[in-house]
Amino acid sequence: MSELYQEMIDGEWVLRLPPRASHESICATLHAWVRRSILPATPMQLLESRSEIALAAGQVFRPDLAVLPYGGGKPFLVAEVINQEDHHPDTVLKKDVYEALRIPRLWMVDPRYENVEVYHASQHGLVLKQTLMIRETLEEPLVPGFSLALKLLFGGTDSGAPWGAQKDF
Repeated sequence: MSELYQEMIDGEWVLRLPPRASHESICATLHAWVRRSILPATPMQLLESRSEIALAAGQVFRPDLAVLPYGGGKPFLVAEVINQEDHHPDTVLKKDVYEALRIPRLWMVDPRYENVEVYHASQHGLVLKQTLMIRETLEEPLVPGFSLALKLLFGGTDSGAPWGAQKDF
């Protein structure tokens, strides 16, 4: 999806800018690697990138990646790839909602700095557990077997998820 889209945040429709090619490549890589880790018998489903999810009254989001229990329900893993021209809704507004809803895991993927912030839900809200840099590996215990070297996410190539050589963020 490389066109404008809308999300409802706190009851207000917010027009979001179309993602750049590099953003879409990162999303495709994340999806490919999470998909590899979800076995057919696993009770979880990976939604298509920016699938519309009604999380609560007045909250209709389209996250870059969402993993839900099979059959529906609240996501237990959400990833937002930050767009530098349009980051406030993801990094502030939506993050506050994810925190209030106690989404178990949130990945904030920042192409500008080639890092991933990993948040865990706690009784006190979202807690930053890790900030992973380009030379590190993202692993997620909630998705058994998931392991992704960030160098592949931010600039490498992988046969399962092609990466465009041009960084346009």
